[in-house]
Amino acid sequence: MRVLTADDRLRALLARQLLTGRAALTVPRALERIGGLQTQHAPSGYLGLWSRLVGFERSTLTAMLHDGRVVQAWAMRSTIHMLSRRDHRVFTAAVRAEQRADWLRLSRDVTDADMTAAARVVGGLLADGPRRHAEITAALADAGLPAGVFPGVQHWIGLVRIPPAGTWATPRAHVYGLAAPGPEPDPAAARAALARRYLRAFGPASAPDVARFAGWPVRVARAALAGEDLRPFAAEDGTALLDVPRAPLPGPGSPLPVRFLGPYDAVLLLGHAAATGIVPAEHRHHVFATTRPRSAPVFLLHGRVAGTWEHRDGRVATTPFTPLDAADRRAVDDEAELLTAWYRDPEPGAPPA
Repeated sequence: MRVLTADDRLRALLARQLLTGRAALTVPRALERIGGLQTQHAPSGYLGLWSRLVGFERSTLTAMLHDGRVVQAWAMRSTIHMLSRRDHRVFTAAVRAEQRADWLRLSRDVTDADMTAAARVVGGLLADGPRRHAEITAALADAGLPAGVFPGVQHWIGLVRIPPAGTWATPRAHVYGLAAPGPEPDPAAARAALARRYLRAFGPASAPDVARFAGWPVRVARAALAGEDLRPFAAEDGTALLDVPRAPLPGPGSPLPVRFLGPYDAVLLLGHAAATGIVPAEHRHHVFATTRPRSAPVFLLHGRVAGTWEHRDGRVATTPFTPLDAADRRAVDDEAELLTAWYRDPEPGAPPA
């Protein structure tokens, strides 16, 4: 059995996340390839796609959010993701049962009957069209339901963010509507599909890695992986790893270009990030801090996080963690210039940097 080093896994992660070379893919296809983009901060989805796709324009994603080809909704780990319309239906079916159980376990003053009633209220209210967050919570209160049921109602009824809320020009996502109707996927098949998609986008990985990504107990991840045609590997510490057939495993000489990432990009989070060392331990406090509501925007150099950046006074300014040699400085500056030019795109409005 082949043993994979942290560097092997890092190169696989970056290649599968389209961060070793911009891809000529449509936005929905790219989102399916990388397992969606985590977007508590909506502009992060735009930044993530700019770093991954050839010629990506902000207006393209905004148009797809408007017409429903891209859906922004709660998904894995009960966090907001941008997903293709097809993946949204499958991924939410894959995680719904565990999310309901977790919500009821953590919200001891709320019952399953309360949540079912809340779903009826919200479904009836949104049948006439999207509503603002405040209108939805007011309707739930008028129905006599316990305070605080709204964050959990997403697990009982399909809710999506409705643009222009939750876009580049209007980052605050406070308007909700019902997901497009359609046949409900089989939950077991959906779990298997999500597990394979994680491996294709972030693998090779362990069953606990899959569980962390989906927000499942490990037993659910193991069941989802059982019976699948998967390649076995081992980590240097002996951890059993699995992978889908024919997924890329680039060699040591493969390119690792400079890439800029926004807050919450999942490539920096969860088990795959720890296993690959993509965020060096000595610099982790620069990226994640309890005093900040979100992770810092960062740039990758030679495959690992090497500094932070911000868009300030019309330019992208970088702050490396350590001094850069001349060649690395040029590479970072060149990518920063490209990002600066992209910020000047004619689509109106700009998010907080």
